[in-house]
Amino acid sequence: MCGRFTLNSGRDQLADHYGLTDVPAFTGSYNIAPSAQVPVVRLGQEREAAVCHWGFIPHWVREPVLKPINARAETLTGKPYFRDAFRRRRCLVPATGYYEWRAEGGGKQPYFIRVKGVGLFSFAGLWSSWQGTDGILESFAVITTAANGELAHIHDRMPVIIGPDDYGAWLDEGGGDLLRPCALEMEAYPVAKLVNNPRNQGEALVQPLG
Repeated sequence: MCGRFTLNSGRDQLADHYGLTDVPAFTGSYNIAPSAQVPVVRLGQEREAAVCHWGFIPHWVREPVLKPINARAETLTGKPYFRDAFRRRRCLVPATGYYEWRAEGGGKQPYFIRVKGVGLFSFAGLWSSWQGTDGILESFAVITTAANGELAHIHDRMPVIIGPDDYGAWLDEGGGDLLRPCALEMEAYPVAKLVNNPRNQGEALVQPLG
């Protein structure tokens, strides 16, 4: 699964990486938690960035609840909750890393995980637009799949990571074969339990233990 992630790149970096003409203002974070507002990249008239809440709200629900935060790749086409978004509203979720927790010694040890040697990368995501009496609420979910061999000892799930060469295929409603464990080399190491509290921020959260 994916329950926390980081994005500490600036607007100019996102614009260059995704080929965008503009990126809306957002607050970078070393501890992005569910319901946070995060930039995602999607197709409008052209490729664009939009700030959405993390936690998926289908357009047809009566009351908005920002969950679930993840969507399983294996069931996207079968579940009405995500099926329409998978067909028509895909996005890329910019990230610089994410956290996962491993059961160790009667507790849970957080690990920081990222693509090795890469500062900015992308999760596969789905976005939605919900219309209420107070206006429009846009939201997204991160797609997950089985963990690759490097990460399976930490957790059995991981976010689907889309490489830059496949951004166009994913956003243009193709690339269903991209929903697989990441083949890129990953880096994972234990970090302090400071990340357990979503109010904690700063570079100390991603420093290796010891």
